[in-house]
Amino acid sequence: MLRTLSVENYALIDHLEVEFDAHLNIITGQTGAGKSILLGALSLLLGARNEGAAIKENSQNCVVEATFDIDGLNLEQIFDQLDLDYEPQITIRRIITPAGKSRAFIGDIPVQLATLKTLGEYLIDIHSQHSNLILASESFRLEALDTIAGCTELRAEFNSAYAALTAAQSELQRAQQSILTARKEEEWLRYQVDELKGAAIKPNEEAELEIKIATLANAESITEAYGALHQSLSEEEAGVVAQLVQRAKALKAISEHYPEAKTAAERLTSVVIELQDLDSTAEQAIESIESDPELLDKYNNRLDMIYSLCRKHRAENSTELIEIYRGYAEQLESIDRADENISELQKAVSIATERATTLAAAIYKAHCIATPEFESGVEGILHKVGMESAKFRIGYEQIPLCPSGIEKIEFLFTANEGLTPRPVEKIASGGEMSRVMLALKSIISRSLALPTIIFDEIDTGVSGSVANAVGEVIAELSATMQVIDITHLPQIASKGDRHYLVYKSESTTNMRQLSGDERITEIAKMLSGENITDAAIEQAQILLGK
Repeated sequence: MLRTLSVENYALIDHLEVEFDAHLNIITGQTGAGKSILLGALSLLLGARNEGAAIKENSQNCVVEATFDIDGLNLEQIFDQLDLDYEPQITIRRIITPAGKSRAFIGDIPVQLATLKTLGEYLIDIHSQHSNLILASESFRLEALDTIAGCTELRAEFNSAYAALTAAQSELQRAQQSILTARKEEEWLRYQVDELKGAAIKPNEEAELEIKIATLANAESITEAYGALHQSLSEEEAGVVAQLVQRAKALKAISEHYPEAKTAAERLTSVVIELQDLDSTAEQAIESIESDPELLDKYNNRLDMIYSLCRKHRAENSTELIEIYRGYAEQLESIDRADENISELQKAVSIATERATTLAAAIYKAHCIATPEFESGVEGILHKVGMESAKFRIGYEQIPLCPSGIEKIEFLFTANEGLTPRPVEKIASGGEMSRVMLALKSIISRSLALPTIIFDEIDTGVSGSVANAVGEVIAELSATMQVIDITHLPQIASKGDRHYLVYKSESTTNMRQLSGDERITEIAKMLSGENITDAAIEQAQILLGK
């Protein structure tokens, strides 16, 4: 629960510190005194966005700090999820600098605003003057029933399953759209694959062809050159090889008398061997190279085809052309496999749909089981607050699976005997709406086991004995949780364990706890106005049980 609240330099507040009671805390004050400013400060503390009007004095920081007693609330797991150290008592602080920058702390640990919001949902439920409008919200009705039926975790599972279903449907849709586009190009793609496959191009083939073409085109001059070389080397007596062989023999013959001649002979023999090998190469060239116009045309045509395909597919060379062919082939293969892939995706969608539907059905069943007790509880509170003939019903309409499940929920209400309950947001008056909302909040808050609930003028539109009954309901709620109630009604103000007055002094909002006598005066003022009468004092004493 909220133990203390400290606010500095926020809106109309210079500085105030408040210590709250564990049960019913009443806040009163004249219209415009700044009661709702406290809610703004608390909202800021719990992660609300700074709308730019937080700072009162632009030269100083705005600081909102609160201490919460969370012992016994079983929040250890939440602290683990938020990567925070759990303590039975925590201090939360929010600082807004004059430059508009925000800093937030839980204990001494800096945290993100999202962390404050998440933790705040487990600490305080703030019901503002405009919260009655949420009765028209489908999400509020679902959340209320989830809470009462105890299926919050089941809802989280459903949300996860529905997200998985949405993802599977999107993937299937993308695949179907992709295959439609691909089918339009399939005929063209298949022609390209067949053409490139039939070409059977090899890496660097054009370089090899260019060499072959150059050789065939110059066959006569090549054979003539190699023929002359062969003749020079291999003539029987005048040839270079024959002459060198004779010289090598002569050197060997004199090596007995001149040892260095032996080395010269060996070197000359090596030259002879090399020249003989060169001669053999020349013979092979002469035998293998001959003019062949048909083969030359074949090679030229092949090279032209390769270059033509390169230009067509914008490839630099045959290697790139082969990669393009492989890419086309893969696309074609994916088209051929598309039906199988679509079938698998459809199966995944079917499985995801079945899981989400099963979870939605389980939620619907839990809602139906919890409905009679929920209806009875709301009606019981409505009867207490002066609506003896009120009927509250929950209407269900089964619908196709959607993000909220398989049910559409309406809160149906009538204040008069014999009339059929209709959607509460369409027929309830302002006062009736406030009492319906009080009943719902009372029951939901008990189920949530929230430590603190704040009512900001939930008593709007009621007075007299009804106001007293509303006060009794709020007082009963404060027996099991901390309640902070901002009110204009003396009947409700008299129920508080502590009473705080918000007042304005020199354009600054202040707040202080009232003593016993001050409470009598304040409630008498609420009864009769600024001119307090003896009757008002007496009535205030009666309301306070004095």
